[in-house]
Amino acid sequence: MAVISVRLNKEEEKILKYLADYFHEDKSTLFKKSLIDLYEDIQDIRFVKRFIKENKKNKKEFVTADDLFK
Repeated sequence: MAVISVRLNKEEEKILKYLADYFHEDKSTLFKKSLIDLYEDIQDIRFVKRFIKENKKNKKEFVTADDLFK
């Protein structure tokens, strides 16, 4: 298991403490959850880009949620 040191300025430290208190999590858990969330965001973006690229050939149209309820 890796151990990583992170230097935070006063504002970042204040934010981390606020989040730790708010979510009732320790600081290292918050960092781990943030890493997972960021990684999932990248995977979601890749999925959407791949979907759009593959479906351009089929010329599918996208509609907004507002258009669905008209």
